[in-house]
Amino acid sequence: MKNNAYLSIGSNLGDRLRFIESAIEMLKMENMRVEKFSSVYETEPQNVREQPKFLNCVLGIETDIDAHQLLEVCKKIEKIIGKNKTIAFGPRNIDIDILTFNDENILSPTLVIPHPRMHERNFVLTPLKEIAPDFKVNGQLIDALLERCSDQSVVHFKKTNYSCLA
Repeated sequence: MKNNAYLSIGSNLGDRLRFIESAIEMLKMENMRVEKFSSVYETEPQNVREQPKFLNCVLGIETDIDAHQLLEVCKKIEKIIGKNKTIAFGPRNIDIDILTFNDENILSPTLVIPHPRMHERNFVLTPLKEIAPDFKVNGQLIDALLERCSDQSVVHFKKTNYSCLA
C-alpha cells in the first residue's frame, strides 16, 4: 500500500544545507519516493533564542511503510548524520519530523500525527504552502494559519535544484 507523508527537515549546526541534502539522500535509499520538495528557508530559532539560525524545508514523500516504521527510519537517519541535540528546542545537526501521514490521526507514546505544533510554526507552514497550497491543517487552510502565526520570520534561502532529487 502506498502511503503519503509530509516531513519537515531542519538543521542549525555545521554544514546545514549538506545535512538536509544527506537526510533526503538517505530517505531515498530507504525506498522513499520524494514527490515534492520545498525551497529551503532560513529562520530564527524559536523557544531557545541563543543559537544559530535554522535552515528548514518540507518534503512530500510516498512510501510503502507505516507511520511507526517511518519514524524509525527518521530517527535512524538523524543518528547517522549525528543529531546532537542536548536540550529541548536546542541546536542540532538535523531534525526530521513527520508532519502528516495520509489522513491519519495517530496518538501513541512515541508518535503524534498530525504534528501537534505544526499549525503554530512559520518554518513549517511557509514551505508546506509552497508545495501544497491548498493543504489543510486541523481543517484550516495554511493561509489562515499563517495570518495568525507570528512565531518567527522566514527568509527564502535556496530554491530547490538538488542533485539528491535527481
